[in-house]
Amino acid sequence: MTAGIDYLLHLADNALVLGQRNAEWCGNGPVLEEDIALANISLDLVGQARLLYQHAALLKADGSTEDSLAYFRGAGDFLNYTLLELPHGVVPPGAAGGTGAVGGVGGVGQIDEARPAEVKRDYAVTIVRNFLYSAWMLGVWQALLASKDSQLAAIAERSVKEVRYHLRHSRDWLLRLGDGTVESSARTQAALDHFMPYVPEFWAYSAIEKEAIDLGIGVDPQALKQAWLALAQGAVSAATLHWPDALAANAVALPQGKNRQHSPYLSRLLQEMQGLARAHPGASW
Repeated sequence: MTAGIDYLLHLADNALVLGQRNAEWCGNGPVLEEDIALANISLDLVGQARLLYQHAALLKADGSTEDSLAYFRGAGDFLNYTLLELPHGVVPPGAAGGTGAVGGVGGVGQIDEARPAEVKRDYAVTIVRNFLYSAWMLGVWQALLASKDSQLAAIAERSVKEVRYHLRHSRDWLLRLGDGTVESSARTQAALDHFMPYVPEFWAYSAIEKEAIDLGIGVDPQALKQAWLALAQGAVSAATLHWPDALAANAVALPQGKNRQHSPYLSRLLQEMQGLARAHPGASW
């Protein structure tokens, strides 16, 4: 049953890491309504993560809890897509690992792991990432409704409703920014261009996924690719943006988080997220 547990952790880690990233906008949103919207999306994602961690902990039956799985696993144990751990902006040229690319795309291996570059938040980056991910997860959760794991199917039923809202929110903003001002269009296009090389991780098979498919627990990511492309390309066209020519041109050189290969930014994110729990293990709040 280890494969099934790792698959649950993959789904949970995705939700938790993106929930943590989006929560960074709390109190920093471009307008009050968006501040609240991103906080609500973060709560949805953390809620999904909690249900998945709880289910995984029961299956592990080794004393694990949702908190121990979220707060006491290191970066090398996390199974989230690398796309989700990257910062909300462009790495400044000349900074540690800076290539001018979002999250250091194309040069992530050059980033100083001890001191990942500081980046300035860009809402277009957040919107593009949320759109790419929610468009993918809509297909994943819908397919998981038929999982042989009844508890996972029940989590999927709840999550489908939430991700539909996440997709609608991000798609609306993608259109607004892409077909907006010269600057908003340029920023949105840049985010799309630089995030796109990480996208093939969505449908690149991992051993965890192959075993989960064999068990009837998981879904075949290759079977979701064409539907995702149709949805994503349609929205990009409607936003008057250009679909990147080479979807996977340099993806082979990038880390794949679901294979435990991460950018240095995950360690920094976990240090902030896990700091309090690790400083006071066993505390009750």
